[in-house]
Amino acid sequence: MSIHIPAEKGSIAPIVLMPGDPLRAKYIAENWLSNIELVSSTRNIYFYTGTYKDVRMTIGASGMGCPSIGIYSYELYNEFDVESIIRIGTAGSYHENIKLYDLINVDLACSESSFAKFAFGYDENVIAHQGNLFDSINETASRIQLPIHKGNIHSSDIFYRKEMTTPAIATAHNCLAVEMESFALFANAAYLGKKAACVVTISDVIPTHEKISADAREKSLIPMIELVLETAVLL
Repeated sequence: MSIHIPAEKGSIAPIVLMPGDPLRAKYIAENWLSNIELVSSTRNIYFYTGTYKDVRMTIGASGMGCPSIGIYSYELYNEFDVESIIRIGTAGSYHENIKLYDLINVDLACSESSFAKFAFGYDENVIAHQGNLFDSINETASRIQLPIHKGNIHSSDIFYRKEMTTPAIATAHNCLAVEMESFALFANAAYLGKKAACVVTISDVIPTHEKISADAREKSLIPMIELVLETAVLL
């Protein structure tokens, strides 16, 4: 039991899939897992443990931003002996050729965030995925014939900003899109010697202002969810 996840020891599986939205965690657990148990609901951040194709795994929300996923992923790794966390989220594309509904498997998370510096003394503003999850996701995507981009992502602390141009760090590292969590997840995994990956679905294209509607968003994420579930059963 940790400060923010008051689950019993052993109730969280070694594999955790982390959407940002608690209701998305609930949706995934109720629609894909068998024998589900709600093991934590403090602050309405739901964690469910169950089985997918007889493999035990946990679905739990991260909340928004580096500070939130930083807390939850650290406690999962450190207090519950979790070995692998795969973030499953949405992102905004910086390029017109990265379109709505496209998937990205994140190689490097690039950020202006001070999270890694002040948490662990890391001066780098680029942190890679950790362990073999990135390769496993690519292999699963190939096996199920699901197209996926592999590349870098801008992990930003800022959702609204004065200047609407692409930030310098995203340009410097050829980031395909922007989200808000991968950098902290990868930093925690690097520090603790754990595995971490991130797959995102493009929910908006920044240059063209295209967006997935609220009504369409749930179904639009199904390919990403099933890709990560199929990857997790092989870990």
